[in-house]
Formats: sequence, C-alpha cells, structure tokens
Amino acid sequence: MNSKEKRFYTVRGYELLEKDRNNLTPSMEDYLEMACRLSKVKNYTRIGDLAAALNVQPPSVTSMIKKLSNMDLVNYEKYAIVMVTDKGRELGDYLLERHEIIEKFLTLISDENILQETEKLEHTLGPKTIKGLSMIVYLFENNEDFITALRNMKENDHG
Repeated sequence: MNSKEKRFYTVRGYELLEKDRNNLTPSMEDYLEMACRLSKVKNYTRIGDLAAALNVQPPSVTSMIKKLSNMDLVNYEKYAIVMVTDKGRELGDYLLERHEIIEKFLTLISDENILQETEKLEHTLGPKTIKGLSMIVYLFENNEDFITALRNMKENDHG
C-alpha cells in the first residue's frame, strides 16, 4: 500500500488505534461528564443522584466511580459523596463542552432526537473534529443570514 492510499478500519479498529490516547471507555466518559454536570453547584454529587441522572442502578454507579477513583478522576468513600478531582474536572469540562458543541451543531441541522444523537456521536469524534464543529456553530450563532439560509433549505427540502 502506498502512502497516499487510505486505510479503513472497523469502528472497533479505530477505537483500538485511539486506545493509548484516551484510557476512558465511553461509559466512563458518560459517568465523569455527569458527575461534573451534577457537581457544578455543590462541588459534589452522590451515587443516587448519578444513578437517577443516568437511568442506571446505584451498584453500577458505585462500580464505575471506583474505577474513576482509581484513575484519580474522582474522590469517593463508600456511602459518601463523590467529588471530582482537579484532573477529573479538567477532563470533565472538556467532555461537557464537547457534548454542548455536538448538541448545538445537531440542533442546527436536524430535528431528530438530539440528545440521543449527541450521545452516540460524542464518543466517536476526535478533538480536531470537535474544534471544527465548534467553529461552524460559532459562525451560525453569529450570522443570522446563515441561520435564515439553513432554515430556507430545510423548509424547501434541500438537504
């Protein structure tokens, strides 16, 4: 294969290629993202709050929080509160921003189940793609002509 040919992989293959870049699984990212979201006001959250927010059982949350604690992303003591560490907050803030950018982008282009679509996409897009989406969202949010043109295209079924 010459250097100009594309190499294709399965989704799992791409995940394996990226494994060294990010040790968090998509589930771990979801838990950390939600822990950061819930702890914005009080600087902590509880297992029950995470379970309710993610629609999972408390034992599942406890298991995942232990893993995140072993990675120094949260502090947790059994039957106590969950506090996101500085390291966890830095990563969690990125995860929250990534979610928001994708959600805003999808809101621009679609009327599908935006939250569900965001959840599917956020774990598959790399930082450079997120940055690109962020620029597109910024352009649309700051240019009413773009919004109007996009609405017209959608109404006339040109897309």
